[in-house]
Amino acid sequence: MSIIRQFTVKVRRNKSRLDYCNSVLAALPTSTLQPLQRVQNAAARLVFGLSRFEHATPTLIQLHWLPVSYRIKFKLCCLVHAIHYGRSPAYLTETVQSVGASRSRSGLRSSSTSSMDYSLPRLRTKFGERTFSHADPATWNDLPDHIRTVADPVKFRQEAQLLPRDRAMRRVS
Repeated sequence: MSIIRQFTVKVRRNKSRLDYCNSVLAALPTSTLQPLQRVQNAAARLVFGLSRFEHATPTLIQLHWLPVSYRIKFKLCCLVHAIHYGRSPAYLTETVQSVGASRSRSGLRSSSTSSMDYSLPRLRTKFGERTFSHADPATWNDLPDHIRTVADPVKFRQEAQLLPRDRAMRRVS
């Protein structure tokens, strides 16, 4: 195996370690996610052989890597997509509830607005926003309807990955 090929394999393995269980990191403060972003930036610089003082954003764009905070949101949306279209285990399906399925909301206007929305549980603390039952529906409800209605998982991933990338790159430039 060539040196370049070995290097690429090592970077991919470390990138997958960054990605492992990142939905647990939902709604964490930026100060907590910043070390992970620095690791991702260092990996991108390493791939292109850049010095540590050069800007990493152009390399992230070339590699088609989302920033860590957007990657977390993307993974959460993929989980809810699987739940919504019946491709997830029962224990995940039980953690979220559709707005229309709630008995207490059946007479409200919000129950008829969109069958794609999921209700958010009431919280007493900011810490509760990090739970799966809150972070997942909140991220899903933020997606535009034209992305949420895509039933094919491959096409959904393509569409959903473009949205955060566009938002992330608009913030950077």
